Amino acid sequence: MQKSGTADGAALPAENRCNVTALRKAARRLSQLYDSMLAPTGLRSTQRAILVNVARHGSPTMSELAAALVLDRSALNHNLKPLERDGLLHVTVDPDDRRSRRIQLSKRGEAKLKESLEGWEQAQQRFEAAFGAKESVALRASLQLIASLDFSEA
Repeated sequence: MQKSGTADGAALPAENRCNVTALRKAARRLSQLYDSMLAPTGLRSTQRAILVNVARHGSPTMSELAAALVLDRSALNHNLKPLERDGLLHVTVDPDDRRSRRIQLSKRGEAKLKESLEGWEQAQQRFEAAFGAKESVALRASLQLIASLDFSEA
C-alpha cells in the first residue's frame, strides 16, 4: 500500500488523501446525526437547510437560492418539489421577470421551521460535545471558505 506524508509527518495510505472522499464521508456522518434529530418533524437536514435559506433571503429567486446553497438549479428544483408538495413553500412567477421563479415559505413552512429548531439545536450540541466547540467554529470557517472558492482558476 502506497503511503504519503501529512503535515505533522504521519503517514497516511494514499487512498486516505482524497479530500472529496473524506469530506463526503464526514458529511454523510453529520447528515445521519442531524436527520435523526430532525426525524420527529418529518424533515431531513437538506430540507431544513432549504427552508432556512428561503427564510433568511425572504423571497429568493431560484438562481439566488441555488447560489446560496451551492447547488445547480436542477438539483434545487428536485429538492424543492417535495417541500412544495407538502405545502411548506410556494414557487411563483417573479412579477418583475416572468422567466424567473421566486420561492417563499408558507405559514406551514414557517411553523415547520420553528418545530425543527429544537432537533437542530440538539444535533448542534451533540456534534460540538463530540468534536469540540472551538473546533466546530474553526471547521465551519474552513468549510465556508471552501464553499466560496472558485476552483476553475486554481
